Amino acid sequence: MKKFFEDIKKDIKFKSAGPGKKLTEETRNESSGLSCSSKPEASHSAHGHGAPRKAPTRGAQMAGAAALARIEQQPRPKVQTSQDAIRNQVKRELEAEAAAIAASQKDTIVEGSGVPQKDPSCFSVSGVFFICPLTGKTITKTEREMHIKEAILMRFSEDVMEASVMMIHTFNKDKEKVKAAIDIISKYIENICKNPTEEKYRKIKLSNKVFQEKVSVIEGSREYLQALGFESTALPVDGEDRTEEYLVLPPQESDALEQIKVHLERLQKGEPIRAKLDRQPQVFRPSQHATNFELPPDFYNLTAEELKKELQLKNEIVERNAMLRTKAMREKDEQRERRKYNYALLRVRLPDGNILQGTFLAWDRVAALYQFVRDSLENGWQPFELVVPGGQKLKDDEEAALNECNLAPAALLIFSWDAAVLSDIAAAGGKTDVLLKAELLKNIKSMS
Repeated sequence: MKKFFEDIKKDIKFKSAGPGKKLTEETRNESSGLSCSSKPEASHSAHGHGAPRKAPTRGAQMAGAAALARIEQQPRPKVQTSQDAIRNQVKRELEAEAAAIAASQKDTIVEGSGVPQKDPSCFSVSGVFFICPLTGKTITKTEREMHIKEAILMRFSEDVMEASVMMIHTFNKDKEKVKAAIDIISKYIENICKNPTEEKYRKIKLSNKVFQEKVSVIEGSREYLQALGFESTALPVDGEDRTEEYLVLPPQESDALEQIKVHLERLQKGEPIRAKLDRQPQVFRPSQHATNFELPPDFYNLTAEELKKELQLKNEIVERNAMLRTKAMREKDEQRERRKYNYALLRVRLPDGNILQGTFLAWDRVAALYQFVRDSLENGWQPFELVVPGGQKLKDDEEAALNECNLAPAALLIFSWDAAVLSDIAAAGGKTDVLLKAELLKNIKSMS
């Protein structure tokens, strides 16, 4: 089709060029020093013996011009660089992976499982969300991995070294393999720095068994070496009529070698990029429904089939509680309960009756809960206590996890100021009327 319109374009140009002329006529005119435009009659008479070419109508010209414009506006294929190819390949894989995860989690409560479907609007929280440390965007649990990987790939346009270090530590899940690859890369760099004039240390044969099995299998390793300055080069094989691919580092000055050492340290100290759990702080007005929790499926570490079994097991709980059980049996049941939940939705009832709510990882420490409450207070410096259901006080420096304190998947805690400090403030004529920060109270809601 494109060739068809190109032919139309050529034809239009040919027809719009005006009347033709003989080559002999042009030669005579040039030799006489006269242009064709100076003797229009002679030029016209030279072609008088043939029928004049009929020019296209105005409508045909407009149609052809519009067709050509459409063709020229069609996006042309982008020339792919190695980083573009990597980015596109990873994106395709991530999209396929995300689609598979979404398909498996779409119906955590599937039809026919025997587990009732709930209206999302009745949940105590809309879901579990995360914040990407690279983009600052709020993302869902199923989006986080693909979003972070795409953010890292986009970093290559800003800082190739930083992006390649992130890629190595984040894209590869096996920490032992990552450590082994970093150890080998470190050996490469150490040998170069110790022997900067030795060419053999600045060459890495890509077909080398150790490189193939330990380094090249790690995503981001080649990008990191190229960021250091290694270049892909085909070198001749001694005694053979063929070449092999190497990564070759050009000779480096002492300052450049020092910079390479700095980059190596960045690789050695690198950490995976992980999305941070969004606590979703929310304040509710005083309510008698504070102990009523309806959690979305994201909070559970269970499949649809396991949820069905959970409902069946509820009937067995009464019988189990009625029988005499050993301490070991009770501990085993408690550990099993803890593993069921990934997250905890915690509410804290304040002295003014308002309720502060936040989302936590089930294995977060008690100290994380205290810090969340402290960050929400207008006077975060003032000591306070949190009391769990049953009347037990949680210690601020408690090392136990929330699920070990039976706070997962949800719980309501009671807030109280430290009595001694509160009495000192009262004696000095001070007050603590406003408890929470203004930005939280601005979005206060009523609990349904």
